[in-house]
Amino acid sequence: MNTLLVAKDVKAYYSSPKGFVRAVDGVTLDINPGDVVGVAGESGCGKSTLSNVLMMNVQPPLKFVGGKLILEGVGDLAVMERQKVKAQVWGKVIALVPQSALNALIPTRKVGAFIKDVLGYHLKLDARKASALAQRRFQELGLPVETLAKYPHQLSGGMRQRVVIAIATLLNPKLLIADEPTSALDVSTQKQVLKMFLHLKTEHIVRAIVFITHDIAILRQIATRIAIMYAGKVMEVGPMEAVIQRPVHPYTCSLIRSVLTPEPEVKERGLSHLAGDPPDLLQPPAGCRFHPRCPQSMAICTQEAPPVVGLGKDHFVSCYLVLEGCQC
Repeated sequence: MNTLLVAKDVKAYYSSPKGFVRAVDGVTLDINPGDVVGVAGESGCGKSTLSNVLMMNVQPPLKFVGGKLILEGVGDLAVMERQKVKAQVWGKVIALVPQSALNALIPTRKVGAFIKDVLGYHLKLDARKASALAQRRFQELGLPVETLAKYPHQLSGGMRQRVVIAIATLLNPKLLIADEPTSALDVSTQKQVLKMFLHLKTEHIVRAIVFITHDIAILRQIATRIAIMYAGKVMEVGPMEAVIQRPVHPYTCSLIRSVLTPEPEVKERGLSHLAGDPPDLLQPPAGCRFHPRCPQSMAICTQEAPPVVGLGKDHFVSCYLVLEGCQC
């Protein structure tokens, strides 16, 4: 099985008057066909920046600093000109569902007219063919076709989100990246949106999904693998249930133990709170970036960044505790 997208030691920083904000700083991540890769972490850890970097949607003040982004059948996106990536990759091979569904649509354009504009630009389709393609995709995803004749403000928040997902997949991209797609929705609407994502994968409309959220409980319903981000770095990555059941990195443990779920083991151990705040990425701490908040920090954690250690099939962690034979 070929890897769909390989991100290797990817770095992307925001420039500011005070220096560089290291939002994505050495991220390595593989995305395979059939994957739903959940990316989780606190606000400000670099999740949304990573979503744009993975498709090389990088504009000032964000700057791509280093690393490789090898896309199956295309090559290294990091060395391609932006216009070439935009023309050949965006929407066709990699598509993005942005964080705010309302902002992704044009308030003064009806949904159908907006889609015609998008397809006319990308595929040079005339209005009739664009309309037929949109109607077919809406029907495939269980969306009312009459939605195409409405303005964004006439739709509920959940319907807007589903419309944006439908538009993002009109060209059957191989990889769909969704940035916090359920964060502003109620529980029942979240289920509808998650069902749509699963439908996209099972019907092979998309080959893989990167699902970015701060909510691990949501990821457990949809993700096959999970990557835990902290301060611009991936601390732990592995199969979803393996990481949930046997977390290794202290930050992963803290995140999981802060989530309220109905499982008996959660009721037994109760909830816990992680003290302190994430570091300033203008001046991140030396060594492991989590060490100022880590209850099991050792001297070496303050001096050198820990190596990435393999724990089994597709499970990796960046932590000295593993080398010491300890657990969180």
